[in-house]
Amino acid sequence: MKRIMLGNEAIARGAWEAGVTFASAYPGTPSTEVIESLKKYKELYVELAPNEKVSLEACLGASLSGNRSICSMKHVGLNVAADVLQTLTYTGVNAGLVIVVGDDPGMHSSQNEQDTRYLAKMSRAIVLEPSDSQEAKELTKWAFEVSEQTDLPVIIRSTTRLSHSSSIVELQDRVEVPKKNVEKNPEKYIVLPANARRLRANLDNKMKKAVSIFENTDFNKIEWGGNTGVIACGVAYEHAREVFKYASFLKLSTTYPLPKSLISDFVGRFDRIYVIEESDPFVADEIRVMDLGVEVIGKEVFEPSLEMSPDLIRKTLFNLEVPKYDLPVLPRPPLLCAGCPHRGVYYALNQIRMKKKDLYITSDIGCYSLGALKPLGASDTIICMGASLGIAAGLAQNLKSDDGIKVVATLGDSTFIHSGLPGIAELAYNKAPVLVIILDNRTTAMTGHQGNPMSGIRARGDEVEPIKVKKVLKGLGINYVKVVDPLDFKKLKKIIERMLKLNEPCVIISKRPCVLVERAQNVKYLVDEEKCKGCKVCLNIACPAMSFNKDTKKVKIRADLCYGCGLCADVCLHSAISQFS
Repeated sequence: MKRIMLGNEAIARGAWEAGVTFASAYPGTPSTEVIESLKKYKELYVELAPNEKVSLEACLGASLSGNRSICSMKHVGLNVAADVLQTLTYTGVNAGLVIVVGDDPGMHSSQNEQDTRYLAKMSRAIVLEPSDSQEAKELTKWAFEVSEQTDLPVIIRSTTRLSHSSSIVELQDRVEVPKKNVEKNPEKYIVLPANARRLRANLDNKMKKAVSIFENTDFNKIEWGGNTGVIACGVAYEHAREVFKYASFLKLSTTYPLPKSLISDFVGRFDRIYVIEESDPFVADEIRVMDLGVEVIGKEVFEPSLEMSPDLIRKTLFNLEVPKYDLPVLPRPPLLCAGCPHRGVYYALNQIRMKKKDLYITSDIGCYSLGALKPLGASDTIICMGASLGIAAGLAQNLKSDDGIKVVATLGDSTFIHSGLPGIAELAYNKAPVLVIILDNRTTAMTGHQGNPMSGIRARGDEVEPIKVKKVLKGLGINYVKVVDPLDFKKLKKIIERMLKLNEPCVIISKRPCVLVERAQNVKYLVDEEKCKGCKVCLNIACPAMSFNKDTKKVKIRADLCYGCGLCADVCLHSAISQFS
């Protein structure tokens, strides 16, 4: 049977066919659909982890129990899991363990563009790169065998175009792999220095075994054609095939460690080779180090931070102009959804800052990152998950009282559990005078509304007792904690202003479900054109349901987009906005 599948769906299918029984993930674009697809298979235990480090640790535990396991994350998530990964290659695994990492060339939905293969090389983890959905499924199945043969974790490196593109996949039955014995081996899994030194020496042998496997696998293949030599991997192989019509190809599916003998045999026929890959010249640089006496043209000749495409290859390598289409494209700046409970928080902070000009606002990764954009403009830093708290602590401890600047940190409920708890401990322990606002919308919204420990919704939708965050904060030493409904804008603003006067760490929990999970109320708002003065103050809340009619010079609210939050009515200076049922 055949089916059209996203790359992420195919990866999940490959894991299921390989007999996996345990899956764990923290969602992050472009990897999210992996865990969303895995939870459809009843033979698997599937969980959402608080963060990527815990996810990988849980998978190691499953591996030690004798069961094949898989975890997924985006590229920056691997940074969080790196502490585990760097030692996991020393200890190795019991049953096969696969890590799916979604890289994001071009930074479509990420704060940076990094290449997972460098972290893999540093830790000596194996990397496989599929080029389409069919290969994504097959490579994932094979990855578990490779993991068990080499005693190493295997990374499936996907990229945005593979993750979110569809192609035909031939489906096969699930193979029920016999459960391995539970492995208790202190000399292997307790990495005290004496053991670690021995394990480190054996790591090179594991790499050699991987290379011997990769030299002979059919997943790496030479396609003889013209006199031009091309080495390509991942989805970049598909792009290269469109451009180099009459060329000889070495298609690499195993990009770390590289099959150097296979590469040497291929390269020996050419004076120059092109290496087409995402995101950095990783393979190209590895080939240059081999010193094969051939000119290597790789990713370094392309403009940085551009996602690979056939048009980009033609323009960069052969100076062939890309066709231009003069179609009008209306600007569509990213905005918080109509009715988003975060909007009131950022509008209040913006108003306080405009009035007093004394706030330094550190924000975090999530939907609320959009609070940094104008006209809300209520953030000064966004770095990585949980960083809002640590940065705020450093600011607060170094700003002098005569600077007249108060520090505010904002982060979401899922981010708070992911990496915010150590930051709260830092604030409480060192008495940093920071106001923290936890934007609790009861879900992990930006990646597709997954549950988290604060919402109490698990991977398959079953409910458990949510973490009582107010008690957690009190237990960590935060004396002042207030819970407020952000739709009560006037109360929210007063509480923020009152908390800013405190000279110690304090927390506001802005608690209201995401409007895409639970509608705010069954009312909508309209503008009384007789009262509207066209001052545009209400437009500063950046609600996509609101617009300004240049002919009538009045504000209009689209009823089909209004979610009834009422913030526009709260900020209107002329009482021109009211609700109707």
